[in-house]
Amino acid sequence: MAQLPNTIDKIRALIGSPSISSTSPKWDSSNLGVIETLHAWLEELGFSCEVMPITGEPTKANLIATLGSGPGGLVLSGHTDTVPCDPELWKSDPFKLNERDNRLYGLGSCDMKGFIALAIEAASAFKDTQLKAPLIILATADEESSMSGARALVDAGKPKARAAVIGEPTGLKPIRMHKGMMMEAVRIEGQAGHSSDPSLGANALEAMHGVMSELLSIRNELQSNYQNAGFKVNVPTMNFGCIHGGDNPNRICGRCEMEFDLRPLPGMSMDSLRNMISERLHPIEAKHNVQLTTRSLFPGIPPYEQIEASELIRQVEKLTGHSANSVAFGTEAPFLQSLGMETVVLGPGSIDQAHQPDEFLALDQIKPTLELLQNLIKHYCL
Repeated sequence: MAQLPNTIDKIRALIGSPSISSTSPKWDSSNLGVIETLHAWLEELGFSCEVMPITGEPTKANLIATLGSGPGGLVLSGHTDTVPCDPELWKSDPFKLNERDNRLYGLGSCDMKGFIALAIEAASAFKDTQLKAPLIILATADEESSMSGARALVDAGKPKARAAVIGEPTGLKPIRMHKGMMMEAVRIEGQAGHSSDPSLGANALEAMHGVMSELLSIRNELQSNYQNAGFKVNVPTMNFGCIHGGDNPNRICGRCEMEFDLRPLPGMSMDSLRNMISERLHPIEAKHNVQLTTRSLFPGIPPYEQIEASELIRQVEKLTGHSANSVAFGTEAPFLQSLGMETVVLGPGSIDQAHQPDEFLALDQIKPTLELLQNLIKHYCL
């Protein structure tokens, strides 16, 4: 058997393989280099590996690596992609691991190539062990942009296991819920004309004023009807992010578009929210003699909640000594949960370092992460 790299060299190799995902083609890049590296390491450990291409994205793939067989088992999941970065703002090359001040610096060190490397290191202790239930290491594509990797898993209906750990940076404190994320747009098509005679046109900006008023009413109703004390901001939020319309003060505005962000709580349906908003805004068309359309800027991230009394949450609370909490950011947890697994978000490093220049993973997080993952493997696979 070939000698695999040690823990830090694994992290070094993954950081050295750029895999930025972005909605901008200028920044977006392939993750296949990372997938090929992981594939080689995991096959060497005896895992059966499946590379899952992402439909419509020839340079992207997921990896499902399985050790053992049968029902149940444990998934350790991490995304292979990173956000873009500004290398000039870093003290060292973001694509080369730099060890200083008892920290490992590099793009993806905590979010979350470091976790994938640690999951493989934890698994290597069991390579010669007869597992009673499978251990699955999952590496996904494009979590930072479209969640296309996680959506591909849901479409394929795999992997299947009893429990899943998504190793986002949580400071090794378990997270059992987060809000959803919706980005929506409303477009008004009116009729331009000379501002001296309003009858010559249909003002899209005036119609958008009605849209904004109705959306604010919807926001107030949602916040009155839904609260969850487990979140710092305990209500669903709606933010008006940008608006574009018109071209000159003396022309009736012929077109206007607004984009907004909606963060639903667990238990709220994104499809129901979209349908309700569309129905509530529709009467504005006739009132202002305009055409109104709504659309989603991306499919959205569902809200997520793993019940407090579940076996997985009890296990990770016992192993970490921390009560499960909530976070403000979205993850792949609701997608894996929809496959029938109990799911928790739990990993080394801090979200405060993610998406920042000089992202790092503290060296003192490595040993407790390995111990935690090995204890979970023992519980779910032995």
